[in-house]
Amino acid sequence: MQSSRASDEVTDAAREEQRDQPQPDRAEELARSEDRLKRALADLDNYRKRSGREVERRVEESRDRLLAEWLEVVDSIDRSLQMAPVAAQEGLRAVLDQMEAILARHGVHRIGAPGERFDPVRHDAVAVRPDSDAEPPMVVEVARAGYAIGDRVLRPAEVVVASRADSPA
Repeated sequence: MQSSRASDEVTDAAREEQRDQPQPDRAEELARSEDRLKRALADLDNYRKRSGREVERRVEESRDRLLAEWLEVVDSIDRSLQMAPVAAQEGLRAVLDQMEAILARHGVHRIGAPGERFDPVRHDAVAVRPDSDAEPPMVVEVARAGYAIGDRVLRPAEVVVASRADSPA
């Protein structure tokens, strides 16, 4: 029994001696672990930001698809207004006003009007017409209205653009 007690005392003494001595391996291991933890936290933060942007992008794309379909209905009402007898125009105008009010609540507004300067980002030129009264490249007619949300174009306006009266179209 005494030999086991003596070996325990030797082992205890060795442990105390190890504790008193610097532990470079443990310090390096701790530094590596802290570095890995910081990198993992940074990766997690980057993932959260990336996934947040992806969710926002998908929501925006979904909203844009829905609005594009809605704009087709607005176009149909617009065309109906141009062809309808005067008596029916009042009802169609009320429906169109209501639809445009809904679009406006979602930040959507019409773009493209006669007299605007042609902008290839906001307009698609479907024709060129000589016009001595308009300064080229001016929009002289809107074939189909365009729409934007803020500065972002949902659908460019289809327009007829003025050219110089003396130049060939």
